[in-house]
Amino acid sequence: MSDRILAAVMPAPLQPVEIREFAAPDLPPGAALLRTERSEVCGTDVHLWHGRLSGVPYPIIPGHVSAGTLQATRGPLRSLDGSALREGDRVVFFDVHRTCGRCRACVVHRTPTRCAERRVYGITDSANEGLFGGWSQAIYLEPGVGMARLPEAVTFDDYIGGGCGLLTAVHILERAALRPGDTVLVQGTGAVGLSAIALARLNGASTIVAIGAPPDRLRLAERMGADHVFDVTSSSPHERLEQIRALTHGEGVDVVFEAAGSAAAIEEGLDLARDGGRYVIAGHYTDVGDSTINAHRQINRKHLEIRGCWGSEPGHFLRALSFLERYAATVPWHEIGGRTYPLTALNTALQDAESMRITKALVDPWMAA
Repeated sequence: MSDRILAAVMPAPLQPVEIREFAAPDLPPGAALLRTERSEVCGTDVHLWHGRLSGVPYPIIPGHVSAGTLQATRGPLRSLDGSALREGDRVVFFDVHRTCGRCRACVVHRTPTRCAERRVYGITDSANEGLFGGWSQAIYLEPGVGMARLPEAVTFDDYIGGGCGLLTAVHILERAALRPGDTVLVQGTGAVGLSAIALARLNGASTIVAIGAPPDRLRLAERMGADHVFDVTSSSPHERLEQIRALTHGEGVDVVFEAAGSAAAIEEGLDLARDGGRYVIAGHYTDVGDSTINAHRQINRKHLEIRGCWGSEPGHFLRALSFLERYAATVPWHEIGGRTYPLTALNTALQDAESMRITKALVDPWMAA
């Protein structure tokens, strides 16, 4: 690798992504330089491009989930499972690279995803601080970053196809306390919803229903494990309610996973859960406006349990790797990454992701323009 590293920088919201050159960083003890083999353009990156996340220190190098090869290390490095890592290993890392470990969120409430000092690759670090994002030929892995060796059976495309959506889906299932035989509804067939479908199937759900669009995503939802799919653009909430109740003995589903990021989805999801059911809301990563609900009819009288799901933790990262190692050959996670783009085409990738022409883009920083 040259001492000069190319990266795609998002200078400000709604401004074109541009290619900049960076110097290879000096590595303190415990740090590493990762040659980036794949990163992703997901819905979060589209939100970043639109300026819909607060406190982002533009300019940034996006790409919060990435995979690569250890190019250089300074001192011994260990995986989260305790094994030694060496130069040349295929490595992935947990994108949350700092929490304080001392505040009430971290220590008392045990909700580190809500730590005020939480920092995430590709989102919370300025490009002026260095190579803290995956849209780059190399990533600086600072001391303390949680790393793991990519299993031999898992390709870079498998891992990034699952990407951040798979980690979130692991957290969703944990928050839902899914039980074998549960009926499940997944609202949204983007990267998070598709992985949630796959994990619900692998965890013993009896019937899985998905609501989403466009048609190619619904076809992939069926391949990921959905038994029934509804196109949100060509069916009405009333039609979906009637048909889902017909599938569930007139009750509604045991568990609803919201991964749509739509205010209207909340209003509908509350009606589609059965009395005494569970509803996990994970898709509202940005503020998309208010939902109109009836607390008596849709929540209290139904004895409904509602849980939010924000971000992920190292345990979700390692469990996602375990799922990929066991099931990547049979679950088409790699197909979620619809197309691979070089650094010079990431403006097009953002437009394609925004318009839903692809579910997510894969980024190959070494791919020729």
